[in-house]
Amino acid sequence: MMIRMRRRWLSLSRLVRSTTTIIPHCHHYYHSSSSSHQSSSQFLNRGRKWDAVVIGGGHNGLTAAAYLAKSGLKVAVLERRHVIGGAAVTEELIPGFKFSRCSYLHSLLRPCVIKELDLKRHGLRFLKRNPSSFTPCLDGRYLLLGPDATLNHSEISKFSERDAIAYPKYEGQLTKFCNIMDSLLDLPTPEIKSDLTSSIDFMADKFKKSAFWARLLQQSFLLGQKDMVDFMELMVSPASRVLNNWFEAEILKATLATDAVIGTTASVHTPGSGYILLHHVMGETDGERGVWSYVEGGMGSVSKAISNAAIEVGASIVTNAEVCHVTVDESSGRVNGVMLSDGTHVFASNVLSNATPYLTFMELVPKNVIPEEFMNAIRNLDYSSGTTKINIAVDRLPHFQCCRPDLSKAGPQHHGTIHIGAESLEELDIAYKDGVNGLPSKRPIIEMTIPSVLDKTISPPGKHVVNLFVQYTPYKLSEGCWQDLSFRESFARRCFALIDEYAPGFSSSIIGYDMLSPPDLEKEFGLTGGNIFHGAMSLDSLFLMRPVKGWSGYRTPLRGLYLCGSGSHPGGGVMGAPGRNAANVVLQDIKTSAA
Repeated sequence: MMIRMRRRWLSLSRLVRSTTTIIPHCHHYYHSSSSSHQSSSQFLNRGRKWDAVVIGGGHNGLTAAAYLAKSGLKVAVLERRHVIGGAAVTEELIPGFKFSRCSYLHSLLRPCVIKELDLKRHGLRFLKRNPSSFTPCLDGRYLLLGPDATLNHSEISKFSERDAIAYPKYEGQLTKFCNIMDSLLDLPTPEIKSDLTSSIDFMADKFKKSAFWARLLQQSFLLGQKDMVDFMELMVSPASRVLNNWFEAEILKATLATDAVIGTTASVHTPGSGYILLHHVMGETDGERGVWSYVEGGMGSVSKAISNAAIEVGASIVTNAEVCHVTVDESSGRVNGVMLSDGTHVFASNVLSNATPYLTFMELVPKNVIPEEFMNAIRNLDYSSGTTKINIAVDRLPHFQCCRPDLSKAGPQHHGTIHIGAESLEELDIAYKDGVNGLPSKRPIIEMTIPSVLDKTISPPGKHVVNLFVQYTPYKLSEGCWQDLSFRESFARRCFALIDEYAPGFSSSIIGYDMLSPPDLEKEFGLTGGNIFHGAMSLDSLFLMRPVKGWSGYRTPLRGLYLCGSGSHPGGGVMGAPGRNAANVVLQDIKTSAA
């Protein structure tokens, strides 16, 4: 039976991987407000000059395009792949099963983006999870958490009455700190513009930046000194220290600590990892702070809604349109468009790159047009990744041995994020140490979600989609190779076997799977180093230092070229904030140049 099952995995995983890496070379097509389809070359090469071209059809690029087109600009989005969305994408790799291949949950998408682009009208629908977290234990116990305060108290009390009392205070403090962060997310950073020639413009810019700092100082004053000191402690401390100060139950600390290391190569003991704990409550769904949800139809529905909003106001979106390089007018030293891999020259007054900063400047921008000091800073950015995503089609729900099974329907344990192998901070740290030594974790940390429990549109009746977000899996291995099929199979089986310890028989439910290691994420989605945030989210890479010091305001040393992706402020996650902020900076520059 075991041999037959392993053969089944082998054939299916090979089938799925070939599906994910070989993209059909169908004719180029574009989406716009018109219903006609034609080649990208014909459409783009009509002698027209666009006001703005966006490189990459990820959610931030689409957001930037929507705001620019809404302001009356002629905008084209150029997407390399056959489908829009970047890492916020839904793909049907196994017939009947629709995977959110990379990002898989909503919470961080900015409310202003949802409202201003009217995304609900364009089909965006959230499916709230309650409970939102489930951590099974091998000793037969478990911990459920969610938006229900009564449930949280009851569940945490099973492990510590003291922690049950402290938990709402902990969440309250994080919520208070998030109010400070909110003021930073929806605005460009107060970067001083260095190219102002008029003293009046210089003073106006300086006054605007001073007003920003004044608002921030006012918020700090209202917060009070004690809370401000606690906020600074959270920002610079290891997550383990923050959680040890609050709680005593290991299962609660480990469950919360996964938020601090998800998508990073950091340990729970890494200074500054405490900041990421804010993501536990930073986002919201329909005004409910800290509520994470599924998106009906998968995360591609976020990108689809944004693209619909962009198309409605006149933006054009072209797929199968790979940008080869940015073109520069030699006389003015300003960008004048992009060149596609098929030789089409797309002329544009402004170019916004939704690619990573590394990919933008190391591969797309011509040599010798960017100062060497800036290029060195880009080269030295941290793009390390310890993340692998495995998307699985299964023929039944997993039955966790710590819960009483009800074979007829999903239980509360299936609704939210299921934390596998996260029963203590020590377990998280051991997994981290394997990664530091260049090895995939022997007992990986797995965040497991089953969106088809709430979303009936992504799998056949009775069957389910399972997402595994796995750490730690280094990009560069000290032993083995991610391109080796047997190595990949071995690691996938390791993950499935770990789940079997908590939910016996899970492995036998697998129909097929799609596995994306860090090199796969880089190759398939352009995520340098496989880093899902377009660069580390450590304190030295945030706010005025994202992507590099002196250039946090979306502008770049090459006039007319802007960054609009997660590699710019405020960073990674399906926020839409970088795209919205970058578009506003472009519009401001156009207005200034026309004055």
